[in-house]
Amino acid sequence: MTRGNASVDFRLYLITDRGQTNRRDLLAVVEEALSGGVGAVQLREKALPAREYFELAHVMRALTTRYGARLLVNDRVDIAMAVGADGVHLPETGLPISVARELLGPAKLIGVSCHSQDMALVAEREGADFITFGPVYHTPSKAIFGDPVGVASLVGATQSLSIPVFALGGVNRDRVPELLAAGIHRVALVSAILAAPAPGAEAKAFTTLLDKAA
Repeated sequence: MTRGNASVDFRLYLITDRGQTNRRDLLAVVEEALSGGVGAVQLREKALPAREYFELAHVMRALTTRYGARLLVNDRVDIAMAVGADGVHLPETGLPISVARELLGPAKLIGVSCHSQDMALVAEREGADFITFGPVYHTPSKAIFGDPVGVASLVGATQSLSIPVFALGGVNRDRVPELLAAGIHRVALVSAILAAPAPGAEAKAFTTLLDKAA
């Protein structure tokens, strides 16, 4: 399967969750994060009805464009297309990558959530542009996927793929040095930024660490 033409030109990937913002407005928190250097946002608000999801995606598209950042919509290819997003992020049980690619065309990004090296290899073979891999560390939101995969499995997946791999799950600033030492230079974050008292400053701290290593 041929992958798209869009480049994965970001290292800090923010995944939204309105329940992690400590009752602050999601758009305001995301804007702070974008000002701190977040390069891509995955809009992941599955509980929203379709119309509200679309309306939020439309506003988020304008916001990310203003900061020169990518926008991917979780699972909903139709909404991604409707708002002109940069692509979609497919969950394990989402549409086949080939179907998403046929709908989106070659210029859009397709990210895929993977929880094992076997899944990662399949995602690459079927045409994913990048994957998130995890949970690397323990995190309550990813407990449904079982025990953390650990850094060693993350490194194994990264070394076996030619597409970018983002560490996901329980990643915080204190753990970034361990990831960098293992050769991991891309991270996907939820609560580490959304729940931070100063999301912009936290995003800036992550960006500085990742940029310095790169």
